Amino acid sequence: MLKGHQSWVFNNRPMITATGVTGGPFEANGNLANDFDLLYEDLWMGQESYEKAHRLLLEEAIKAALKKGNIQKEQVQFLLAGDLLNQITPTSFAARTMQIPYFGLFGACSTSMEGLALSSFIVNYQGANYVLTGASSHNSAVEKQFRYPTEYGGQKPPTAQWTITGAGVALVEKNKSGKNHPVTTSATIGKVIDMGLSDPFNMGGAMAPAAVDTITAHFRDLQLDPSYYDLIVTGDLGRIGHDTAFELLNKNGLKLDKKQFQDCGLLMYKDDQPVQAGGSGAGCSATVLYGHLLNEMKKGTYKRILVVATGALLSPLSFQQKESIPCIAHAVSIEMNGEKG
Repeated sequence: MLKGHQSWVFNNRPMITATGVTGGPFEANGNLANDFDLLYEDLWMGQESYEKAHRLLLEEAIKAALKKGNIQKEQVQFLLAGDLLNQITPTSFAARTMQIPYFGLFGACSTSMEGLALSSFIVNYQGANYVLTGASSHNSAVEKQFRYPTEYGGQKPPTAQWTITGAGVALVEKNKSGKNHPVTTSATIGKVIDMGLSDPFNMGGAMAPAAVDTITAHFRDLQLDPSYYDLIVTGDLGRIGHDTAFELLNKNGLKLDKKQFQDCGLLMYKDDQPVQAGGSGAGCSATVLYGHLLNEMKKGTYKRILVVATGALLSPLSFQQKESIPCIAHAVSIEMNGEKG
């Protein structure tokens, strides 16, 4: 059901019944290592290239979600997923392997919530029994395309962020009463916001206004107070973008508690890991949500969360043509089954 101008309410409350989360060696040393299903010891992962390793991350995350959901891939109607590389090639090649009807998505680092919003919409209106959705990134593959190959050892400014090596996938299906699983209750689809920033080493600063615009729209459309949520978490704004967004939200009249407002890119790594302003990448919000945050919901730490995945919609071509960075954010609200507003 459409609510307000740009939000959906999922009255049938689709369930997230299983997830699969894979990561690399840097993530294995981070804060959330115990929330991954599979962690690789090196970035090659037994493959011939970083791009092929990227594909493997998603394939293994899908397999983990299917195994935990106790279903076969043939039972899944649709796969909705994407990544950051040219024409989302790793995701499309993983879809070739899995042979599940496929929607390829590109929302940059907002892809995880773009996919979850669309999957929930499809299941909510009986368009499918089972849908898989997810997003992935690989540090060395993504850095090579958007900035410099990591082998160069180039120095980065403090505003730069570390692209996460990981994939997060969720199995979304029809709500079954009595089952204690997280459910999606609403989604707010973002607009493209461009404040004229052009520095590819300051993605957080560029994306912050898009996050604020979507969060503001969410509370306006659904006529909710921010206190409704135990946690409002952005995708990968990092320290710079997160602080900027917090300040802008307060200026907009949305008073949040610092502990209530967090960022996936700041949750992933330890303080002594050299990630500059924090984590980023399409796999950032996907791995943190489908691993750590949903695990915490099942433990009872959170009853209601709003996940706002942010994406910078630039490309090497747009950077070469000296374009600014257009950004977007999509939000999905998640509650434990049985919780009512």
